[in-house]
Amino acid sequence: MYKCGKCGEPIRNVNALGLQCEKCGSKIFYKERPNVKKVLRSD
Repeated sequence: MYKCGKCGEPIRNVNALGLQCEKCGSKIFYKERPNVKKVLRSD
């Protein structure tokens, strides 16, 4: 799932060529990532 960098609108059609936000026309997107805490061990 991607999100517009300007207005925050979720982007549904990611596979389209020349991708633009349907709401504001921006071409900058961020991939939404879950907030998952990673625990690393050092041996």
